[in-house]
Amino acid sequence: MEALDALLNRVSVARLRDPAPSAEQRERLFAAALRVPDHAQLRPWRFLSVEGEARVRLGELFARAIAASQPDAHETVLQKARNAPLRAPLLVVVIASPKAHPRVPEIEQVLSAGCAAHALLLAAHAQGLGAMWRTGDAAYDPLVAAGLGLAGNERIVGFLYLGTPEGEPRVPHRLDVAEFVDAWPG
Repeated sequence: MEALDALLNRVSVARLRDPAPSAEQRERLFAAALRVPDHAQLRPWRFLSVEGEARVRLGELFARAIAASQPDAHETVLQKARNAPLRAPLLVVVIASPKAHPRVPEIEQVLSAGCAAHALLLAAHAQGLGAMWRTGDAAYDPLVAAGLGLAGNERIVGFLYLGTPEGEPRVPHRLDVAEFVDAWPG
């Protein structure tokens, strides 16, 4: 697949099934993620892959986080949280892991981690895989961060759900570029 084709036609795919990406496909996914802009080559990102029974444990972690912050949460809300990681055969947790540097502010490093997530999504699309970037409250919950082993300076950029698309991916809606670009008069 041509790079421009991937950029213009990638869409989020919510309905995913087995099989998960193969070892060869995963190698390309992560290789693409490692090629993003990275001021001073700090590599301010890391990834956790979650599959198999680990998805069940991640769902339990999500439910514990909700129960801790919302003691009156209804069981249906907790069950939905438990089931969330089961929506795809593979999840990749993208983590911003900023490094202290005199010329590279933390925001640039977090943006680099976001670029890594996007590159991973593009590489999935280019290989015919389905993918969806999800966040939600779990991405910002300190209990979830601790349960995943994040250091105090790290943060979750997103949970990337990956698998085989169920059916044909939708056709992306074309936006009018002129609505988003203005010439600066100087």
